Amino acid sequence: MRIVILAVGRAKPPFVDDCDHYLRLLRGRLRVELVEARDERRARERLPAEAHVVLLSERGRARTSLEFARWLERRLLAARDLWFVIGGPQGIDLAEADETLSLGPLTLPHQLARVVLLEQLFRAHKILAGEPYHY
Repeated sequence: MRIVILAVGRAKPPFVDDCDHYLRLLRGRLRVELVEARDERRARERLPAEAHVVLLSERGRARTSLEFARWLERRLLAARDLWFVIGGPQGIDLAEADETLSLGPLTLPHQLARVVLLEQLFRAHKILAGEPYHY
């Protein structure tokens, strides 16, 4: 099972280094890929029909880190590829999403949202593995 973060637009420094950092930490733990699409149309074209698609939006459901870890565990047990979609500066309207997730009540810059999601995936893995996490 793959976890794919599909983001509209290209990441720029310093966010590229932060994304790479968490992708390195996740390597060997979870199969996580970061995919960039030039625009909203190309992002939609990349979504596989059989994947579980989660749109990141401030209007989505917010979870604590523990709730997110338990949710991720259920998704992993479903053995269906999991695609997180992050829009560009104007967001993205994605009616085909299976659910919508909020990273909190604050509106985050779209590039920072990638970093926060990757960090939460790493934190969730540590929680599920029963390992301490203090970063």
